[in-house]
Amino acid sequence: MPVMIQALLPVFVLILLGYFFRRWHFPGGDFWPQAERFTYYVLFPAMLIFKLGQAQVPASAYGDILILIVAMLAAMTVLLIALQWIWRWPGPVFSSVFQGGIRFNSYVALATAGMLLGDDGLSLIAIAVAVKVPLLNLLCILMFSVVAGWSAGRGAGQSTVKLKPVFKAVVSNPLIIGSVVGMFWSYFQIGFHPLVAGILEPLSDLALPLGLMTVGAGLQLKALRGASMPFLVSSVVKLVGFPLVTAGLALLLGLEGMMVQVAILLAALPTATSSYILARQLGGDAPLMAGIISGQTLLAMVTIPLLLGILW
Repeated sequence: MPVMIQALLPVFVLILLGYFFRRWHFPGGDFWPQAERFTYYVLFPAMLIFKLGQAQVPASAYGDILILIVAMLAAMTVLLIALQWIWRWPGPVFSSVFQGGIRFNSYVALATAGMLLGDDGLSLIAIAVAVKVPLLNLLCILMFSVVAGWSAGRGAGQSTVKLKPVFKAVVSNPLIIGSVVGMFWSYFQIGFHPLVAGILEPLSDLALPLGLMTVGAGLQLKALRGASMPFLVSSVVKLVGFPLVTAGLALLLGLEGMMVQVAILLAALPTATSSYILARQLGGDAPLMAGIISGQTLLAMVTIPLLLGILW
Protein backbone atom coordinates (compact mmCIF):
# COMPACT_ATOMS: atom_id res chain seq x y z
CA MET A 1 0.00 0.00 0.00
CA PRO A 2 1.44 3.44 -0.94
CA VAL A 3 2.77 5.47 1.99
CA MET A 4 0.36 8.36 1.31
CA ILE A 5 -2.66 6.05 1.43
CA GLN A 6 -1.39 4.51 4.66
CA ALA A 7 -1.09 7.99 6.19
CA LEU A 8 -4.50 9.22 4.99
CA LEU A 9 -6.51 6.07 5.65
CA PRO A 10 -6.75 6.62 9.45
CA VAL A 11 -8.06 10.16 8.79
CA PHE A 12 -10.90 8.91 6.61
CA VAL A 13 -11.66 5.90 8.84
CA LEU A 14 -12.03 8.18 11.88
CA ILE A 15 -14.41 10.45 9.93
CA LEU A 16 -16.52 7.45 8.93
CA LEU A 17 -16.48 6.10 12.50
CA GLY A 18 -17.87 9.42 13.72
CA TYR A 19 -20.64 9.27 11.12
CA PHE A 20 -21.68 5.73 12.04
CA PHE A 21 -21.45 6.32 15.80
CA ARG A 22 -23.74 9.33 15.43
CA ARG A 23 -26.10 7.34 13.20
CA TRP A 24 -26.20 4.51 15.78
CA HIS A 25 -26.85 7.07 18.56
CA PHE A 26 -23.67 6.05 20.36
CA PRO A 27 -22.76 7.04 23.05
CA GLY A 28 -26.16 8.77 23.03
CA GLY A 29 -27.70 12.02 24.19
CA ASP A 30 -26.03 15.18 22.94
CA PHE A 31 -22.53 13.68 23.15
CA TRP A 32 -21.37 14.65 19.65
CA PRO A 33 -22.34 18.35 19.71
CA GLN A 34 -20.68 18.65 23.12
CA ALA A 35 -17.62 16.73 21.91
CA GLU A 36 -17.32 19.17 19.01
CA ARG A 37 -17.45 22.13 21.42
CA PHE A 38 -14.84 20.54 23.67
CA THR A 39 -12.56 19.85 20.69
CA TYR A 40 -13.00 23.35 19.28
CA TYR A 41 -12.54 25.29 22.51
CA VAL A 42 -10.07 23.10 24.43
CA LEU A 43 -8.31 20.32 22.51
CA PHE A 44 -7.37 22.06 19.28
CA PRO A 45 -6.10 25.27 20.92
CA ALA A 46 -4.03 23.13 23.32
CA MET A 47 -2.58 21.18 20.40
CA LEU A 48 -1.77 24.32 18.41
CA ILE A 49 -0.03 25.95 21.37
CA PHE A 50 1.95 22.80 22.18
CA LYS A 51 2.97 21.77 18.65
CA LEU A 52 3.57 25.23 17.24
CA GLY A 53 5.23 26.44 20.44
CA GLN A 54 7.95 23.81 20.01
CA ALA A 55 8.45 24.39 16.28
CA GLN A 56 11.50 26.03 14.74
CA VAL A 57 9.88 28.05 11.96
CA PRO A 58 12.11 30.42 9.92
CA ALA A 59 10.98 34.05 10.14
CA SER A 60 10.76 34.21 6.33
CA ALA A 61 8.10 31.48 6.34
CA TYR A 62 5.48 33.82 7.80
CA GLY A 63 5.77 36.30 4.92
CA ASP A 64 5.86 33.56 2.28
CA ILE A 65 2.73 31.93 3.68
CA LEU A 66 0.89 35.27 3.76
CA ILE A 67 1.80 36.11 0.15
CA LEU A 68 0.83 32.67 -1.14
CA ILE A 69 -2.49 32.56 0.71
CA VAL A 70 -3.51 36.04 -0.48
CA ALA A 71 -2.65 35.00 -4.05
CA MET A 72 -4.66 31.76 -3.64
CA LEU A 73 -7.75 33.54 -2.35
CA ALA A 74 -7.56 36.29 -4.99
CA ALA A 75 -7.24 33.78 -7.85
CA MET A 76 -10.12 31.61 -6.60
CA THR A 77 -12.37 34.64 -6.04
CA VAL A 78 -11.85 35.71 -9.66
CA LEU A 79 -12.53 32.15 -10.87
CA LEU A 80 -15.73 31.78 -8.84
CA ILE A 81 -17.05 35.18 -9.93
CA ALA A 82 -16.37 34.18 -13.55
CA LEU A 83 -18.38 30.98 -13.02
CA GLN A 84 -21.23 33.02 -11.55
CA TRP A 85 -21.17 35.23 -14.65
CA ILE A 86 -21.59 32.07 -16.75
CA TRP A 87 -24.29 30.30 -14.69
CA ARG A 88 -26.01 33.34 -13.14
CA TRP A 89 -27.24 31.56 -10.02
CA PRO A 90 -29.54 33.35 -7.55
CA GLY A 91 -27.65 35.21 -4.82
CA PRO A 92 -28.13 32.66 -2.00
CA VAL A 93 -27.05 29.81 -4.28
CA PHE A 94 -23.90 31.61 -5.41
CA SER A 95 -22.91 32.53 -1.85
CA SER A 96 -23.02 28.81 -0.94
CA VAL A 97 -21.11 27.85 -4.09
CA PHE A 98 -18.54 30.51 -3.21
CA GLN A 99 -18.05 29.20 0.33
CA GLY A 100 -17.88 25.64 -0.95
CA GLY A 101 -15.25 26.59 -3.49
CA ILE A 102 -12.87 28.55 -1.28
CA ARG A 103 -13.09 27.52 2.40
CA PHE A 104 -11.40 24.54 4.08
CA ASN A 105 -11.98 22.25 7.05
CA SER A 106 -9.45 23.16 9.76
CA TYR A 107 -9.81 19.85 11.61
CA VAL A 108 -9.04 17.80 8.50
CA ALA A 109 -6.23 20.24 7.61
CA LEU A 110 -4.42 19.78 10.90
CA ALA A 111 -4.99 16.02 10.97
CA THR A 112 -3.78 15.34 7.42
CA ALA A 113 -0.77 17.63 7.82
CA GLY A 114 0.19 15.85 11.02
CA MET A 115 -0.24 12.41 9.44
CA LEU A 116 1.56 13.21 6.17
CA LEU A 117 4.19 15.80 7.13
CA GLY A 118 4.75 15.33 10.87
CA ASP A 119 5.11 18.12 13.41
CA ASP A 120 6.91 20.44 10.95
CA GLY A 121 4.00 20.24 8.53
CA LEU A 122 1.53 20.65 11.38
CA SER A 123 3.32 23.83 12.49
CA LEU A 124 3.27 25.33 8.99
CA ILE A 125 -0.39 24.53 8.48
CA ALA A 126 -1.20 26.03 11.90
CA ILE A 127 0.39 29.30 10.75
CA ALA A 128 -1.58 29.07 7.51
CA VAL A 129 -4.80 28.52 9.49
CA ALA A 130 -4.06 31.63 11.59
CA VAL A 131 -3.61 33.66 8.38
CA LYS A 132 -6.30 32.14 6.24
CA VAL A 133 -9.26 31.86 8.65
CA PRO A 134 -9.70 35.62 9.28
CA LEU A 135 -9.12 36.45 5.61
CA LEU A 136 -11.66 33.83 4.52
CA ASN A 137 -14.26 34.98 7.02
CA LEU A 138 -13.98 38.58 5.89
CA LEU A 139 -13.97 37.58 2.22
CA CYS A 140 -17.08 35.41 2.57
CA ILE A 141 -18.87 38.12 4.55
CA LEU A 142 -17.99 40.62 1.83
CA MET A 143 -19.41 38.27 -0.79
CA PHE A 144 -22.62 37.83 1.23
CA SER A 145 -22.80 41.61 1.45
CA VAL A 146 -22.47 42.07 -2.29
CA VAL A 147 -24.97 39.30 -3.01
CA ALA A 148 -27.46 40.73 -0.50
CA GLY A 149 -27.22 44.13 -2.20
CA TRP A 150 -27.73 42.65 -5.64
CA SER A 151 -30.67 40.50 -4.52
CA ALA A 152 -32.44 43.53 -3.07
CA GLY A 153 -31.73 45.65 -6.11
CA ARG A 154 -29.30 47.88 -4.23
CA GLY A 155 -25.65 48.66 -4.79
CA ALA A 156 -23.07 46.53 -3.03
CA GLY A 157 -22.31 49.40 -0.69
CA GLN A 158 -25.87 49.40 0.67
CA SER A 159 -25.74 45.90 2.14
CA THR A 160 -27.30 45.17 5.52
CA VAL A 161 -24.58 42.67 6.51
CA LYS A 162 -22.70 43.92 9.58
CA LEU A 163 -18.98 43.37 9.96
CA LYS A 164 -18.68 43.98 13.71
CA PRO A 165 -20.03 40.55 14.82
CA VAL A 166 -17.80 38.88 12.23
CA PHE A 167 -14.73 40.73 13.48
CA LYS A 168 -15.59 39.71 17.03
CA ALA A 169 -15.99 36.07 15.98
CA VAL A 170 -12.63 36.10 14.17
CA VAL A 171 -10.77 37.68 17.10
CA SER A 172 -12.28 35.19 19.56
CA ASN A 173 -11.77 32.13 17.31
CA PRO A 174 -10.00 29.49 19.48
CA LEU A 175 -7.99 28.15 16.54
CA ILE A 176 -6.63 31.60 15.75
CA ILE A 177 -5.88 32.29 19.43
CA GLY A 178 -4.09 28.94 19.78
CA SER A 179 -2.05 29.55 16.61
CA VAL A 180 -1.06 33.08 17.64
CA VAL A 181 -0.01 31.97 21.14
CA GLY A 182 1.93 29.06 19.64
CA MET A 183 3.68 31.35 17.14
CA PHE A 184 4.60 33.74 19.96
CA TRP A 185 6.01 30.85 22.00
CA SER A 186 7.96 29.55 19.01
CA TYR A 187 9.30 32.92 17.85
CA PHE A 188 10.73 33.80 21.27
CA GLN A 189 11.76 30.18 21.95
CA ILE A 190 10.21 30.26 25.42
CA GLY A 191 9.80 26.51 25.82
CA PHE A 192 7.40 24.63 28.10
CA HIS A 193 7.89 23.72 31.74
CA PRO A 194 7.62 19.90 32.14
CA LEU A 195 4.43 20.33 34.18
CA VAL A 196 2.80 22.46 31.44
CA ALA A 197 4.00 20.07 28.73
CA GLY A 198 2.61 17.16 30.73
CA ILE A 199 -0.84 18.76 30.58
CA LEU A 200 -0.76 20.01 26.98
CA GLU A 201 0.66 16.84 25.41
CA PRO A 202 -2.20 14.42 26.27
CA LEU A 203 -4.76 17.07 25.29
CA SER A 204 -2.88 17.50 22.02
CA ASP A 205 -2.87 13.74 21.38
CA LEU A 206 -6.65 13.59 21.88
CA ALA A 207 -7.44 16.52 19.55
CA LEU A 208 -7.04 14.94 16.12
CA PRO A 209 -8.92 11.64 16.56
CA LEU A 210 -11.86 13.23 18.37
CA GLY A 211 -11.88 16.20 15.99
CA LEU A 212 -12.08 13.94 12.95
CA MET A 213 -14.88 11.87 14.46
CA THR A 214 -16.88 15.04 15.14
CA VAL A 215 -16.45 15.94 11.44
CA GLY A 216 -17.99 12.57 10.55
CA ALA A 217 -20.74 12.97 13.13
CA GLY A 218 -21.73 16.24 11.50
CA LEU A 219 -22.22 14.80 8.00
CA GLN A 220 -25.75 15.15 6.58
CA LEU A 221 -25.90 12.61 3.77
CA LYS A 222 -29.63 13.21 3.23
CA ALA A 223 -28.66 16.64 1.89
CA LEU A 224 -26.95 14.92 -1.06
CA ARG A 225 -30.23 13.71 -2.54
CA GLY A 226 -30.77 15.29 -5.93
CA ALA A 227 -27.25 16.76 -6.07
CA SER A 228 -27.42 19.78 -8.35
CA MET A 229 -25.13 21.62 -10.74
CA PRO A 230 -24.11 24.19 -8.07
CA PHE A 231 -22.97 21.28 -5.85
CA LEU A 232 -20.99 19.72 -8.70
CA VAL A 233 -19.38 22.99 -9.77
CA SER A 234 -18.44 23.95 -6.22
CA SER A 235 -16.94 20.52 -5.53
CA VAL A 236 -14.92 20.30 -8.74
CA VAL A 237 -13.60 23.84 -8.24
CA LYS A 238 -12.64 23.17 -4.63
CA LEU A 239 -11.28 19.64 -4.78
CA VAL A 240 -9.60 19.78 -8.21
CA GLY A 241 -9.34 23.36 -9.44
CA PHE A 242 -8.05 24.94 -6.22
CA PRO A 243 -5.07 22.53 -5.82
CA LEU A 244 -4.09 23.02 -9.46
CA VAL A 245 -4.30 26.81 -9.17
CA THR A 246 -2.25 26.71 -5.95
CA ALA A 247 0.46 24.58 -7.53
CA GLY A 248 0.68 27.07 -10.41
CA LEU A 249 0.88 30.06 -8.06
CA ALA A 250 3.63 28.42 -5.99
CA LEU A 251 5.60 27.84 -9.18
CA LEU A 252 5.15 31.46 -10.29
CA LEU A 253 6.23 32.76 -6.86
CA GLY A 254 9.31 30.52 -6.83
CA LEU A 255 8.29 28.66 -3.66
CA GLU A 256 9.20 25.04 -3.01
CA GLY A 257 9.51 22.36 -0.37
CA MET A 258 7.14 21.66 2.51
CA MET A 259 5.49 25.08 2.28
CA VAL A 260 4.16 24.26 -1.18
CA GLN A 261 3.02 20.83 0.03
CA VAL A 262 1.11 22.48 2.87
CA ALA A 263 -0.51 25.04 0.53
CA ILE A 264 -1.62 22.35 -1.95
CA LEU A 265 -2.97 20.25 0.92
CA LEU A 266 -5.00 23.22 2.21
CA ALA A 267 -6.40 23.82 -1.26
CA ALA A 268 -7.36 20.14 -1.70
CA LEU A 269 -9.39 19.91 1.51
CA PRO A 270 -13.20 19.83 1.68
CA THR A 271 -14.98 23.01 2.69
CA ALA A 272 -15.51 24.05 6.32
CA THR A 273 -18.45 22.77 8.37
CA SER A 274 -18.86 26.32 9.71
CA SER A 275 -19.96 27.36 6.20
CA TYR A 276 -23.41 25.97 7.02
CA ILE A 277 -23.77 28.27 10.02
CA LEU A 278 -22.73 31.30 7.99
CA ALA A 279 -25.13 30.39 5.18
CA ARG A 280 -28.02 30.00 7.62
CA GLN A 281 -27.28 33.23 9.48
CA LEU A 282 -26.64 35.47 6.48
CA GLY A 283 -29.25 34.31 4.01
CA GLY A 284 -27.36 31.73 1.95
CA ASP A 285 -28.80 28.48 0.63
CA ALA A 286 -28.35 26.39 3.81
CA PRO A 287 -29.64 23.03 2.41
CA LEU A 288 -27.30 23.37 -0.58
CA MET A 289 -24.45 24.26 1.79
CA ALA A 290 -25.12 21.15 3.89
CA GLY A 291 -24.97 19.01 0.75
CA ILE A 292 -21.73 20.64 -0.40
CA ILE A 293 -20.07 20.07 2.99
CA SER A 294 -21.09 16.42 3.22
CA GLY A 295 -20.47 15.62 -0.43
CA GLN A 296 -17.04 17.24 -0.52
CA THR A 297 -15.97 15.46 2.67
CA LEU A 298 -16.79 12.10 1.07
CA LEU A 299 -15.34 12.98 -2.36
CA ALA A 300 -12.13 14.22 -0.72
CA MET A 301 -11.37 10.65 0.34
CA VAL A 302 -10.66 10.00 -3.34
CA THR A 303 -9.44 13.38 -4.59
CA ILE A 304 -6.92 14.19 -1.84
CA PRO A 305 -4.70 11.12 -2.41
CA LEU A 306 -5.06 11.52 -6.17
CA LEU A 307 -4.21 15.24 -6.31
CA LEU A 308 -1.42 15.04 -3.74
CA GLY A 309 0.07 12.08 -5.60
CA ILE A 310 0.20 14.19 -8.78
CA LEU A 311 1.14 17.62 -7.39
CA TRP A 312 3.51 16.71 -4.57
